Amino acid sequence: MDIYEYIGSQIRRLREEARLSQEALATQIGVSTNTVSRWETATYKLSLKDLQKLADLFEVRLSSLLPPEENQQPRHKALMSATGDLPEEDIQELIEYAEFRRARHLLQKGKKK
Repeated sequence: MDIYEYIGSQIRRLREEARLSQEALATQIGVSTNTVSRWETATYKLSLKDLQKLADLFEVRLSSLLPPEENQQPRHKALMSATGDLPEEDIQELIEYAEFRRARHLLQKGKKK
């Protein structure tokens, strides 16, 4: 499954859990119903801006719309060491920035295929 298929399945799952039709979701984020349908079927490649709108609407982290990353253990240790004494609000800001960067990278990588 490629990244856009994964994202599409997550959009569909969250939409159905929220008991929203494609039309209702489209209205709430300002796109056409066809666009939502095409995101869910991975026919259209959504932008990072639209991905963030969806995360905000469903009140989920941006990373929850993306496929999980493998082999993160060494990175986690390095990040914990580097951020250990930062205040909680700084940690949250770093997490949001990292999720944004990861999403942008994955979307760009997916468009090249």
